[in-house]
Amino acid sequence: MQQVTEIRWHARGGQGAVTAAKMTAEVALSQDKFFQAFPEYGPERSGAPIVAFTRISDAPIQVYSAIEHPDYVLVLDPTLLDVVDVTSGTGEGAVVIINSEEDAAMLAARPEMAGKKVYTVPATRIALETIKRAIPNTPLIGALTRVSGLFDLDGVLGQVKGSLGKKFSDEVVSANLEAVRRGYEEVSGE
Repeated sequence: MQQVTEIRWHARGGQGAVTAAKMTAEVALSQDKFFQAFPEYGPERSGAPIVAFTRISDAPIQVYSAIEHPDYVLVLDPTLLDVVDVTSGTGEGAVVIINSEEDAAMLAARPEMAGKKVYTVPATRIALETIKRAIPNTPLIGALTRVSGLFDLDGVLGQVKGSLGKKFSDEVVSANLEAVRRGYEEVSGE
């Protein structure tokens, strides 16, 4: 049976979850893994709750549905914890990484987090301090890199640089690389 790592991203429209899901897939590709990355679209608008997905495997992936039982859940907006069941379908030991200034132990005490490994990273603050915009996706990619061990940090930085370098100035790319590094360094929890 093939091992597929499934990641579900919860955010509000405009926070970069779809981009983060795709960047994570590009990192997997750069490390000779198979991947899928896709959003679940509906009548979303800026600020509305959205979901994106990433699958990673060493073998071709034969599943083509939304992720119902994720190994990792990333929450780009902590206000979603009171709006959406971000832990839906997660099993014992699933990892939840939340963009929050709160201590991970405080969020782990929430009833829906029972049996989950909860981590927090101040991704919005990091984004504001580095890229000067409240887009927490790249710090969360850094946090996922550290917590999951799926990729090495240098590989992630190289891929983010290549991906963003096609669209943005060197200044914006450098700021995002710093955001990834800080997310990697500042994630805390379990």
